[in-house]
Amino acid sequence: MAYLSMGEAHRRITDYLSRFSDAVSSQDAAVLSPLLAVSSNTTFLQSLADALNVFQVLHHTLHSCRPPCFLSSSHSDHRFVILAQDSNRLVAQMERSSQLAEILSPLLRCIQSYRLGRFADAYVALEKAAKYYFVFFFCLFVSKIPTLLSFMTVWRWGFFSAFLQEFRNWETPWAMEALYTLALEIRLLAEKADRELASSGKNPEKLQGAGSFLMRVFGALAGKGPKRAGALYVACQLFKVYFKLGTVHLCRSVIRSIETARIFDFEEFPVKDKVTYMYYTGRLEVYNENFLVADQKLTYALMHCSPRKEANKRMILKYLIPVKLSIGILPKQWLVEKYNLIEYSEVVNALKKGDLRLLRQALREHEDRFLRSGVYLVLEKLELLVYQRLIKKIYVLQKQKDPSKAHQVKLENIVKALKWLEIDMDIDEVECIVAILIYKNLIKGYIAHKSKVVVLSKQDPFPKLNGKPIGS
Repeated sequence: MAYLSMGEAHRRITDYLSRFSDAVSSQDAAVLSPLLAVSSNTTFLQSLADALNVFQVLHHTLHSCRPPCFLSSSHSDHRFVILAQDSNRLVAQMERSSQLAEILSPLLRCIQSYRLGRFADAYVALEKAAKYYFVFFFCLFVSKIPTLLSFMTVWRWGFFSAFLQEFRNWETPWAMEALYTLALEIRLLAEKADRELASSGKNPEKLQGAGSFLMRVFGALAGKGPKRAGALYVACQLFKVYFKLGTVHLCRSVIRSIETARIFDFEEFPVKDKVTYMYYTGRLEVYNENFLVADQKLTYALMHCSPRKEANKRMILKYLIPVKLSIGILPKQWLVEKYNLIEYSEVVNALKKGDLRLLRQALREHEDRFLRSGVYLVLEKLELLVYQRLIKKIYVLQKQKDPSKAHQVKLENIVKALKWLEIDMDIDEVECIVAILIYKNLIKGYIAHKSKVVVLSKQDPFPKLNGKPIGS
């Protein structure tokens, strides 16, 4: 960091305080939101953090006339240094926005800690600022003039849950954009904080705490009025937290609130939030093997995703392709190549050719990737479709040689085809597989056990899935 004078550092801090205060007083969400976006690492916030590092702000009370106190740059030196230069102007600035003190103090600590790479400290400070944010705007709503209600008295009584309850009745939506920013920052900082804690051998608990905080915010938004449009955004942040923690079962209560409550009209939500919601709920249906519902949700997400967001489309397709394969729909090769999902190329080729060896090779080669995505078991179950395709190829070859006996496929011929693919399987195993295919309605016919022959139906012996999952 280049040399920064105390005067310049003071100017940067007061500039930030002024912008924040003006944004709140003028109800300008477009100005307020970037001031809360700690992880955006904008030049403005970086310069502010550098200024804070010069003074090392520890304690200041924005609603008092006492000049702000700054700590020297050494963390071990707990001497207070009063910034004399322009102190009166800074105090005046603070007095003008005294009710914002308990938001700004932890927020400044958060910005400074983030710049220094102390993400756990940054998360704790931001969570405190976010809670104060709720309390302040609750006070603003209840009292109309915030000074009529003692902000700190109410906070110290521990009525945060009550505030969230009352917040449901607040009809003023202007601060919602800033709330979105806080919800996003809470999650992002919690993830960084947990990585920092884990690397130092400590318990990574911040993301779990972020989930609890966001769940309470979601409950406050899930009411009547213009605020409820923000509920879906917070729900999506919750999904990201739960998926990251591996606690996806917690998504169910959120989904019930969105999909069963009469107060919600899904179409009233912003498109980007609907896309994110459908993506995560579609992934949940994949895990639960509800492929038809998963197909509907993921297809909705893909169709409504912005054409400019190719990375997001790739994320959707990573789950939609296995779902489509499971219902018998093969993607075009250009689609796989365009979105760099080459790991699915060999899977698709295996289905086309009836090549069980190729499918198993593809699953082994990309096992880690498929396991991380949670689609490995879905793809593994495609073996039945590959067997169906293999038997169909034998049937077609027999039909070319002797059409009158094409519907009678010897189990021995299937064993030979598998052996050619370097897969050793005896005739009894093949008979079991064919029986499963018949049971799953992937083959129409019956097995003549004594003669070891599959007698296929002369009408549509290999039914298409037609968008239905295997075995439905």
